[in-house]
Amino acid sequence: MADKILVLKPDSDDRLERTLKYAGFAVLGAAALSVVGVLFARDQMTRHRNDLFSPHPLRRLAALAYLRSNPDINNVLLLRDYLAWEERPLLRKRAASILEGMEERLAASESVESI
Repeated sequence: MADKILVLKPDSDDRLERTLKYAGFAVLGAAALSVVGVLFARDQMTRHRNDLFSPHPLRRLAALAYLRSNPDINNVLLLRDYLAWEERPLLRKRAASILEGMEERLAASESVESI
């Protein structure tokens, strides 16, 4: 008498359940990575803003780049203080350029709002 090998194949319901479980873990992992990415980006932006008066010139340059992308009246005042403080001509020139552009954008948005 030949021995029969019993092979159990999972039902399609078991496969579907397993697939949904893995898909759920993948979505949860992607959401967790997104949250971590947002928190990291926010932290980096805060650091760049705080590094405007850093002793390291590259950090000051990064802070200027951050400020350029966030025009508001507080940053205009901050840049004016920075220009009075900065000794390096290259960074002063960059800050002056950013300040001029920021003032123009704020003036343009103010004139649009008054219409």
